[in-house]
Amino acid sequence: MPDESTLIHGVDPSTPVIVGVGQAAERPDDADYAALSEADLAARAVRAALADAGAATDLAAAVDVVAATRSFEISSPAAQSPFGRPDNLPRAVSARTGMNPRRAVAEITGGQSPQHLVNEFGAEIAAGRCGPTLLFGAEVMSTVRQALAGRIDPAPDYTEEVGGQLEDRGFGIAGLTSVESVKHGVMLPIHQYALLENARRHRLGLSAAEYAQQMGELFAPMTAVAARNPYAAAPREHTAAELATPGENNRVVATPYTRRLIARDHVNQAAAVLMMSVGEAAAAGIDPTRWVFLHGHADAAEAPVLERPELSATPASDAALAQALDMAGVGPDDIAAFDLYSCFPIVVSTVADALGLRADDPRGLTATGGLPYFGGPGNNYSMHGIAEIVDRVRSAPGTRGLVTANGGLLSKMSVGVYSTAPAPWRPSRSAALQECLDRGPRIPLSRFPDGPATVESFTVLDPDRDAPVGVVVGRLEDGSRFIGLADPNDAVLAERLLGDPIGTPIWVRSSPTRNTVTVDENTMERLHPRRAVGFRDDYSDVIVRRDGHLLEIVINRPQARNALTAHTNQELDEIFDAYFADPDLWVAILTGAGEKAFSSGNDLAASAGGGGLATPANGFGGLTSRRHKPKPIIAAVNGFALGGGLEVALACHLIVADEHATFGLPEVKVGLVAAAGGLVRLPRVLPPALARDLILTGRRLTAAEALTHGLVSRVAAPGGVLDLAREVAAEVLAASPTAVRASLSTMADAETQPDTVQAVQDSLAVLDEILVSTDTREGILAFVQKREPRWTGR
Repeated sequence: MPDESTLIHGVDPSTPVIVGVGQAAERPDDADYAALSEADLAARAVRAALADAGAATDLAAAVDVVAATRSFEISSPAAQSPFGRPDNLPRAVSARTGMNPRRAVAEITGGQSPQHLVNEFGAEIAAGRCGPTLLFGAEVMSTVRQALAGRIDPAPDYTEEVGGQLEDRGFGIAGLTSVESVKHGVMLPIHQYALLENARRHRLGLSAAEYAQQMGELFAPMTAVAARNPYAAAPREHTAAELATPGENNRVVATPYTRRLIARDHVNQAAAVLMMSVGEAAAAGIDPTRWVFLHGHADAAEAPVLERPELSATPASDAALAQALDMAGVGPDDIAAFDLYSCFPIVVSTVADALGLRADDPRGLTATGGLPYFGGPGNNYSMHGIAEIVDRVRSAPGTRGLVTANGGLLSKMSVGVYSTAPAPWRPSRSAALQECLDRGPRIPLSRFPDGPATVESFTVLDPDRDAPVGVVVGRLEDGSRFIGLADPNDAVLAERLLGDPIGTPIWVRSSPTRNTVTVDENTMERLHPRRAVGFRDDYSDVIVRRDGHLLEIVINRPQARNALTAHTNQELDEIFDAYFADPDLWVAILTGAGEKAFSSGNDLAASAGGGGLATPANGFGGLTSRRHKPKPIIAAVNGFALGGGLEVALACHLIVADEHATFGLPEVKVGLVAAAGGLVRLPRVLPPALARDLILTGRRLTAAEALTHGLVSRVAAPGGVLDLAREVAAEVLAASPTAVRASLSTMADAETQPDTVQAVQDSLAVLDEILVSTDTREGILAFVQKREPRWTGR
């Protein structure tokens, strides 16, 4: 600690303080509407923040770090900028405002970003690792919408080539969505929040009408705040009934939400916060009454939505709130002003519950007016909340204000407690908090659920439209969770979804594209009768040939190097089902048409259209996730076996290869991973170091190398791999099919037993089956009689 002589106003000079805040906004119906770009609107807020500090020196020239929240246009891989944007937004704004920062940062996606940046750079300033820091963000989604509708002539071009250093932290959206959500079309926040909201309604035991009233009463006071805010996008006061009651201008978009109860993201708004150390603020001549200290702060993240033990509970958010208040040494009653993130009602109600706040608390739950009414400028909303709270505590010196900033699907929470009262910087304890949270229980996810289940939550998307979509989160009898879509032809289930079906029984069936839910098994069988197991007369992507007890399967897409589409996967899955069910088929050979490729893996063109997610429960090629493969499959690799092609080959029992064949997992070269078994099976087949080399570099093995390292069992001369595979098949067919199948089963069981001696002892059980088989008696008799055995497979 510094001695008394080095303190400034009783505070360590390294203590971070907020010295300036600024906001800017424009609406298309404003008389001076200028259709500003994101950079231009942000610059207005930055200038306002610099001016707000009231410094005696040029603060712009002193700014060392500029950090920007991500706008929606760069918040996900699928986002677009239809009218262009700067290649380096932080430096584009810096150039407009006289700043030349040493460091420029683009923060990750999420509404937690503004408060997290304050927490992060507060620590950086306190540690002396950076000087004055300017945080900002902006959205011009309303202007983009106007331009897309042709209401701005000429159409704007916001493209700028700025260049320069930029620390782009990427999206940071892992865990905010899932393959299951994408497969079922439940990707938008409104859809997923509706599932959480209905889970909360059921937990509270409220009817739909009662809960709607509660949501309206929660948000109605916010509209009054927004009506007085000059930066608000929708400055109009509403009653609770006007918010929650469906109507012509307030349709239900997803039960239980009407349009007026969700965030308004088509806005033109920007906000900025200027931070520096107490020593720098004093040197700049900034009035100490403008200094705002961060008394408490915390950051925490929840488990992914479908893994949370209770869908409507927020243990990480609750813990972050408790930690920030404890750090500040205060309780909820000591807070004079709040700004609670408010994109959807549950985001407010969970925090209010944790703090013991009522909707009509005289302090109010928002300082801005809330995201549906003030506006939801993407990830930057809480920068406005911080600006408003800073103004509130400045106007009432010594009081405290609290900001909660939520990101994702109740996924990330950042909290800040603010006051003009001097306070030392307190280091973050969030890492330890997160370690504790991460040890919490998780619910297993079932990706291919089948059978009886129970509704855990639900929503109906666009219930007033011609084709409403019912979404169900359910639990199987083993406790695992799944997401599914209600069959639109199940009138009974559709009626239940209009009430509260949570806790009621349902039936679920998986398919490559989605999980379908009906009210019971009989309805499922009536609407979706199962296809009988067996071979079709013909296939579009596969050729099937039978030769006695041998089945030959040829992937017939040589024009695409035998890459697999969703349709190819489905055909192969059906063919292997039929093979394993046919008692007259004892051995199968899988190969690719032509000479170039066994299979080059997933058809990336099909995956780009969403087909890459449509994989059968038995996995890629109908094999990679198939648990029970009771009969031998020989992969005849006639060329490339790459990516999913190699993964399919690895799922076979034997691999034979053409001399010119090559093997590899090149997924990392196109930003993917070998998640269909390559990451698991290849290190079990090859020496681990070699497997890691192939996986991490994408390089290929030749057939000779594959033979040396045991990936393949035999190599054929060029063009002879299918003949070689047939020779191997003939050798297998010469053995007892009963013994072959028993050997495969025993080896599969042994893979799950790490103790070798125990695995050997367990394997003795196979003799109970073999010694009473017809084939065993026939084999012994043929040996004694010195003749070829006549196997029956029994």
